Amino acid sequence: MFDLKSSYTTTDAQKNAIEKLAQGVINGQKHQALVGVTGSGKTFVAANIIQKLQKSTLIISHNKTLAGQLYQEFRDFFPNNAVEYFVSYYDYYQPESYIPTTDTYIEKDADINEEIDKLRLSATASLLTRKDVIVVASVSCIYNLGSPIEYQKQIIELKQGMKIKIEDIQSRLIQLYYERNDMDFKRGTFRARGDTLDIHPAYQSFAVRLELLQDKLVKISFFDPISGEILNKDQISENSDLTKTQEEFIKNHFTSASSLIIYPAKHYVAPKDMFEVAIKNIKSDLEIQLKVLEDNGKKLEAYRLSQRTKYDLEMIQEIGYCKGIENYSRYFDGREKGTPPYSLLDFFPKDYNLIIDESHITIPQVRGMYNGDQARKQTLVNYGFRLPSALDN
Repeated sequence: MFDLKSSYTTTDAQKNAIEKLAQGVINGQKHQALVGVTGSGKTFVAANIIQKLQKSTLIISHNKTLAGQLYQEFRDFFPNNAVEYFVSYYDYYQPESYIPTTDTYIEKDADINEEIDKLRLSATASLLTRKDVIVVASVSCIYNLGSPIEYQKQIIELKQGMKIKIEDIQSRLIQLYYERNDMDFKRGTFRARGDTLDIHPAYQSFAVRLELLQDKLVKISFFDPISGEILNKDQISENSDLTKTQEEFIKNHFTSASSLIIYPAKHYVAPKDMFEVAIKNIKSDLEIQLKVLEDNGKKLEAYRLSQRTKYDLEMIQEIGYCKGIENYSRYFDGREKGTPPYSLLDFFPKDYNLIIDESHITIPQVRGMYNGDQARKQTLVNYGFRLPSALDN
């Protein structure tokens, strides 16, 4: 479990704080505060509390820069544990919105940082496979991420010697939002060459090679997608040239010497068996909302909502996805109206610890982000751009 490594020694004041805070958690005290001036070693105290309690921990900071600093510090404190980084993956983000005073509709636009997306996917993969996880996150961790239950259901489990067709593996990968690309092999893609299938997991920098013979999986190996160098599990103890990142990848994602788990390329995975029910419920809510708008004399808004929603439904039925599908997440998750969406917090076990850094800034920020988000979406609903279900995203 958690194994703190540090050359620092705790002062008497730090020991007292560690003991009191840890005991407070053990006694069921839900809210506690650690107060100290800058440079007094609060991060080191937090690390000692994690070591003492031995529970997965979420640390929330109010911006990416501070989150990055904490991430590096906790990686140094816990080199043998899973320390993950989860912040907004947008380099640029313009949310969908409508300005009634100028009749201006602004379409959602975003530029995703691929490296941060990989780290986010790595965080959830660790939470589902390990018990010694520390995630350093920004306040973006409160936003919709999809159901962890469905996410785990969709994993692909592969075992050496199992009977399986290469076409069946490819079909499953496509369901997990991996794309086939034989020319540009990158994160979140796969390629097939005869009876060999290469997969580049969305949450790692290294790739997986599956070799089949007569519909039987005969070999699983890792390789560097740039150099092509093969990295086998057995090489770890005998090859000093392997980097720590390579070792962690091989150790963390081999469930045994001859098996492997592949996680989805996206966090939001809508199960196929939910599509029919979801589409039926979307159509039903559309009819209800159209009547509400028409009864209030909003014919233009009703027409707009009808056209937009029907187009989205066509896209979902044809390709299983549409732009802004997160606005329909409640239907695919099977959640009731008004219930909160799944977020990173739902990927943690029930008894995890939550540490809020600079709480006097972070907590008001969370509250402000929620209120601003709801106000923006309510305007979209009022003017026929979205169904009321968007408020539950």
